[in-house]
Amino acid sequence: MASMNIPDYVYNWLFDFFAGRSHSTRPNGITSKLLDISASIIQGSAIGPAASYVVNAADLTTIIAGSLIFKYADDTYIVIPASNASSRAAELDHVDRWADSNNLRLNRTKSAETIFTDGRRKPTHNLPPPIPGICRVTSVKMLGITITNHLSVGDHVRHVIGKCTQSLYALKLLRNHGMSDDSLRHVYKAVVLSKLLYASPAWWGFTSEADKQRLEASIRRAVRSGLYTAHDLSFSELVADMDDNLFAKIQHSPHHVLYKLLPDKTDHTYNLRPRSHSLSLTIKTDSRNYIKRMLFKDIY
Repeated sequence: MASMNIPDYVYNWLFDFFAGRSHSTRPNGITSKLLDISASIIQGSAIGPAASYVVNAADLTTIIAGSLIFKYADDTYIVIPASNASSRAAELDHVDRWADSNNLRLNRTKSAETIFTDGRRKPTHNLPPPIPGICRVTSVKMLGITITNHLSVGDHVRHVIGKCTQSLYALKLLRNHGMSDDSLRHVYKAVVLSKLLYASPAWWGFTSEADKQRLEASIRRAVRSGLYTAHDLSFSELVADMDDNLFAKIQHSPHHVLYKLLPDKTDHTYNLRPRSHSLSLTIKTDSRNYIKRMLFKDIY
């Protein structure tokens, strides 16, 4: 934080906030002596884990133009295009050196490499050799979403449906203990349905017809159990509502993290067909991408 261009009084306040903290443990009614805390983050504070990590990792970047880096909490993802495949080891070594200089450690045993290919097309070139000491996997879980190296979310759909099935069993136990049907439906929507819909704008475009049928079948199972009514929205309709709500927020909030992905607004005055946005239509390269899906939603 000292390297940031912030007023001295702000830095002094931050220093005072983090300094002079101690900790003790109380097992079985016995309290230990206080021990000073030299490293950690105060949970729940305005400058807690999220803000502190953003500041600490702000200078972690890629070394090759065209490669991207995404950071969230203590997870870091480096996205390297095929044209930069030879720089994979160098990028990893750069992160290792950065971690060492920032009093951190890159855990290579928890690091993995995934080479994404479009499952709809045959590979046009050989895969690069593995990086020594780094495990190559065929799927990766990013922020709770599992995606395979062929850009399939089938594993994610099966996994989340399996977890929700366990929750359905728990709801049946609550019914046996006297919980009313109205309360059970509220719990189902808050716990189970929200889990099924988690981050759906990001992965819905990559679902196959089989994945969609599994999700709809999960809803029908809840209807038969009395946890969801047949008059409620189907799963695809729920996803469409989430897509529309998110897209509206992105369009009307220049500070939204996804706003920069939107194309410029159109500059023509004619209107041949009503649309939900006034953005210019870029070349439709992949309809599975969320932004592309929403831009062309009213066209196809």
